[in-house]
Amino acid sequence: MTRTVLSWVGNRAILIAIGIIFVAPVVFVVLTSLMTSDQALTATLIPHHWEWSNYKNVFDAAPLARWFGNSMMYAVLATVFMLLSSVPAAYVLAKIKFRGSGFLFLCIIVTMLLPPQVTAVPVYVMWSHLGLTGSLWPLILPNLLGDAFSIFLMRQFFMTVPREYVDAARMDGCGEWGALLKVVVPMAKPGIAAAALFMFFQCWNDYYGPLLYTSENAAHWPVAYGLATFRGAHGTNWELTMAMTVLVMTPIVLLFFFAQRIFVEGITVTGIKG
Repeated sequence: MTRTVLSWVGNRAILIAIGIIFVAPVVFVVLTSLMTSDQALTATLIPHHWEWSNYKNVFDAAPLARWFGNSMMYAVLATVFMLLSSVPAAYVLAKIKFRGSGFLFLCIIVTMLLPPQVTAVPVYVMWSHLGLTGSLWPLILPNLLGDAFSIFLMRQFFMTVPREYVDAARMDGCGEWGALLKVVVPMAKPGIAAAALFMFFQCWNDYYGPLLYTSENAAHWPVAYGLATFRGAHGTNWELTMAMTVLVMTPIVLLFFFAQRIFVEGITVTGIKG
């Protein structure tokens, strides 16, 4: 029995080491969030007294519920808007051949290489003239025009759907919208789900965008920016900062835990065919 265990550990030593490297910081954050204020400033790793009240105190020290609501609105609306615009765009690039389609796809790829800081000033001026600065709408509304990475990801997945199925739907009188909604979307659910999860994670963890547009309006802060400001204001209260960090991470961890199978499937299949 011992020999079998040692053999199993030996064969997976590198994976175990990598797993420990990734898990150790999370364990440290969770343990620190359960320490007293005095112990959190020491080098002790295990709490002497488990302070579960830290998680309640976080809600008293900051408007965490409002920050969660803002992040949820930002992530959900941005994801829905992205799907409404990017799914048809990806379908067109994958299943409809027209002059210039390759060049159009190349332009979409190029926009992925453009750092957002390059266009930050003119885009901010535009939203300022529209009177939407100080809110999350400048970060949500652009997704109605599509997201380059999401279009690329879903286009690669749509390419794996046999063209014969789409042609058969067209011959049955479905049209392009019918072929998309009745054939491609049901067969490409893993790829669409992967793109949606990527967008949701990106919005939930977004710090730069809220810093640019909502920093002067605390009522519209999401959790990522709120956590950063909380850490600056409570620099010595590491137990509260870590407790808030755990609360901010929890929705993302749970979402990925329940959707990991379809997420991994979507990521894996998109690399099969270009």
